[in-house]
Amino acid sequence: MASVSGITTALGVGSGIDTKALVSSLVSAARDPKQQVLASRQSLNSARVSALASASSSLDTFADALNSLLAGTGYSGVPASNDPSIASVSLLPGGVPKGLPAQLEVKQLASARTLASTPVVGATAATAVGVGEMTLTVGGQSATISITSANNSYSGLAAAINASGLGVTASVITDTQGTRLVMKGATGAASDFSLTSVSGTDLAAFAWSGTDSATMASKSDPKDAIISLDGVEQRYATNTVDTAIANMRIDLNKASPGTLVTLASTEPTTSMRDLMVEFVSAYNTLLKGLNTATSKGADSSSAGVLNGESAIRDMKRQLSQMTSTALSASGAYRTLSDIGISTNRDGTLALDTKALDKAIAADPAVITQMLNPAVASATTPGLAGMLDSVRDKIQQKDGPLASAQAKYKGLAETLTKQLEKLDTQMTNYQTQLTNVYSKMETRLTALKATESYLKQQIEIWNNSNN
Repeated sequence: MASVSGITTALGVGSGIDTKALVSSLVSAARDPKQQVLASRQSLNSARVSALASASSSLDTFADALNSLLAGTGYSGVPASNDPSIASVSLLPGGVPKGLPAQLEVKQLASARTLASTPVVGATAATAVGVGEMTLTVGGQSATISITSANNSYSGLAAAINASGLGVTASVITDTQGTRLVMKGATGAASDFSLTSVSGTDLAAFAWSGTDSATMASKSDPKDAIISLDGVEQRYATNTVDTAIANMRIDLNKASPGTLVTLASTEPTTSMRDLMVEFVSAYNTLLKGLNTATSKGADSSSAGVLNGESAIRDMKRQLSQMTSTALSASGAYRTLSDIGISTNRDGTLALDTKALDKAIAADPAVITQMLNPAVASATTPGLAGMLDSVRDKIQQKDGPLASAQAKYKGLAETLTKQLEKLDTQMTNYQTQLTNVYSKMETRLTALKATESYLKQQIEIWNNSNN
């Protein structure tokens, strides 16, 4: 019987052992090692996804900054006119004006139709003009001008015309000559207008449809602006021209037929030397970041998160070819290496300022055209165009960078599913252990009851023998 007691004691029946904690410990022992491995892989994968995104973003920042830099007035100059009294110019956002210098002749300014009624002595803005209807027509569009007892006045008629929405402005002028209605349309030949009478005898005094009368006369005719730009005649409805030369606004201030106005750009305030210094510095910042991300390190724990990643190797290879890529189709200076830029062993660039200064001194116009061409083309892309081309190749839809990003994104989804699967497995395992220990405790409870009964019987036997 002593053996039965030893078994129940060892199993902890009635000893207060926490089977729930025991099950939890067993589940943790089974789950934690697997969870740690998955969590570690997930952390590394997230770091790689972030590093790839950072590399792509850094390249975008570099290329966009270079484009913005070259589009600024520091490298292109500010548009200028040699006679602002005839035509003044200003820079429009979005780029650098091309095709300068240009010769401009302002043959005619744009003007608008202006009508004025005959002044009425003693009248005021509140004086009645008569009730009825008139039709205002501008460029094929018409509106009804209604005058009732509620707005029967000079000011009421002007307000009704202004409310038509056809672009004709009416006002009431009172001076020493009397009170009169003045109407003015938009500039340009196509903006001519007429005002015809529909009903109301008195309102007919304000009608005009191409012929002056004793009560209504035209004071100016609508005309288009006429300019000649490098010998090519152009016509515009307004005196503000912003499409003749891209990214430049021309304000026509005075007609001066036969006078040529030179439109050009002021000298750039920043030199090509400054540009190359900034370019090399920005390039090296990008490369150092890529080198850190791909460093081998003393061991795996100190290696960069993108160590061995082929997409970044391809990115660095594409960037390294920039020094030998032709920026100009011909001439002594065609590549960055021709003007003193070389590549260090770690992929960063080195700038030989003496060689650059010598090249700029020898032919500044050629260097400027090579780095920042007035008109970029496939054979003369310029520095910004070349970098944009490299960026497009690196970030192409089916390229190594996109493939790597897709790979790590897929791995992230797989690891998430594996963690979810592990949680499900451990939940099932916990349920299984709980059931096992519950059944075992039930059996041990029954065994303990049997043990108590046997002890009682033995005690009775022993007493009866005494």
